[in-house]
Amino acid sequence: MSSLDHKIDFAVVLSVTSANPNGDPLNGNRPRQNYDGYGEISDVALKRKIRNRLQDMGEAIFVQSNDRKTDEYGSLRERAAGNSKLSEILKPKSVSGDEFAKVACQEWIDVRSFGQVFAFKGTSSGSGVSVGVRGPVSIHTARSVDPIDITSMQITKSVNSEPGSDRGSDTMGMKHRVDFGLYVFYGSINTQLAEKTGFTNEDADKVKEALLTLFENDLSSARPEGSMEVHKVYWWEHDSKLGQYSSAKVHRSLQIRSKKEEPREFEDYAVEVYELDGLKVEVLDGR
Repeated sequence: MSSLDHKIDFAVVLSVTSANPNGDPLNGNRPRQNYDGYGEISDVALKRKIRNRLQDMGEAIFVQSNDRKTDEYGSLRERAAGNSKLSEILKPKSVSGDEFAKVACQEWIDVRSFGQVFAFKGTSSGSGVSVGVRGPVSIHTARSVDPIDITSMQITKSVNSEPGSDRGSDTMGMKHRVDFGLYVFYGSINTQLAEKTGFTNEDADKVKEALLTLFENDLSSARPEGSMEVHKVYWWEHDSKLGQYSSAKVHRSLQIRSKKEEPREFEDYAVEVYELDGLKVEVLDGR
């Protein structure tokens, strides 16, 4: 399969209802918020969800969550060494970085999509490696269209974690949620980097499918089933490697504004895409 031969830009509009889309560990796990009160979901969290969806679709993933592992490896070093070709590359005293990167990109879709830093120390059975791969798929931090309201509730744990004769006093804690927020994030796929990692047109279709189903199998106590929803995916395919327009101009063509003073659902917003001459947009409904 040939590498991606045209630039792609995309945008995803999603809603959060009574959920914590991305807690901030430095702020008591409250939903992320900038200084102006707008909600945020980090690009790292979004890439994690895309990886999970690609994994559910049967794709090989290098950076797997411990609770979703599909192999026996407990670290990235072990997963890399578990690949027969990479294991042979790691044996000599000096490692060919280009060869290592090429094999890793062929093996794992997340490496050839997002890139990866391979930084492993040398061991008695293998050499160290320091290889960086730049991926063609870039994703911005998601940001809410309007400032968000955060509700905090106090919770208690009324059972003992350890055996004992008497039940201890209740353990107090806090739980936070966004009552409602409409978020949007943008992304692009660069053809020059796609050529280097071997990212193909077929891979782009898989990423698009993952975006449409971003929150499938993503439930948790902070994000109950149905509390996070992808409403629209906007997908621009240019007719050349460099594209007819800059990604910034393409992303600005998507305009979202609230129709009510206090919007509480997706229908309370007006979403418009301004047409750019010679560049069509594919509008897809989330699933």
